[in-house]
Amino acid sequence: MNRVPDTTLPRERAQLIVERLQRDGRVVAAELAAEFRVSEDSIRRDLRELAAAGQCKRVYGGALLAANFAPLRQRDAEHIARKQALARAAVTLVSPGQILFIDAGSTNTQIAMALPERQDLTVITNAPDVANALLGRPGFEVLLLGGRLHHHIGGTIGAQAVAQARGIRADLCFPGICAVDVRSGIWTFDDEENLLKQAMIEASGETVAVATTEKLQAAATHFTAGIDAVTHLVTEPNALVDRYAKVGLKIVLG
Repeated sequence: MNRVPDTTLPRERAQLIVERLQRDGRVVAAELAAEFRVSEDSIRRDLRELAAAGQCKRVYGGALLAANFAPLRQRDAEHIARKQALARAAVTLVSPGQILFIDAGSTNTQIAMALPERQDLTVITNAPDVANALLGRPGFEVLLLGGRLHHHIGGTIGAQAVAQARGIRADLCFPGICAVDVRSGIWTFDDEENLLKQAMIEASGETVAVATTEKLQAAATHFTAGIDAVTHLVTEPNALVDRYAKVGLKIVLG
């Protein structure tokens, strides 16, 4: 790292920290203090302020880049081409006759759109958008999980949806991804949504995490499943891919 002069103002330092988070996905307070030639207390204060502004998530010893949890309709309009490329890669993992869990999410809607027709596929989903993407297309049986429709998430959640998911055995699960960490696994934001994701993963033979590069550098609040619960990672070419391959994930690039 290039050493930053000790004359850096707090606002300038905070912007440099944000840029570092966006580049690396995480920062270590002790390293920043040495680089900026300030106390660790000053860096911790910077990180607290950035966390309060929603730009990072504080963790022991530093911070992680905060994931974006915008409403589904907003997410549907973002990075469409990138999500379509990931979806095309993800559906190569699907075989004829399989039973699939497809969770709510903008990337997962693209996966539903990209699924091949006339393959005798059964899709279980909590997302009306996923169901609508398959409506009327030949070769699909669609089961829509009941429960309370959460408009921000774009899917049903709650005890009814969880109970129904637990009563099914699926071949593949595509959980909606908020954040993935190579050491700890999958994370999300909402506690009720988290319970449904866990039920889907536990009821499936294999779990496919489909994530843009940002999701591999982000942090969320609720632990969903360990990295060992994930069999495949579908992502974009990026510098983090090798780390995930080393922990045993099968990598598919979109």
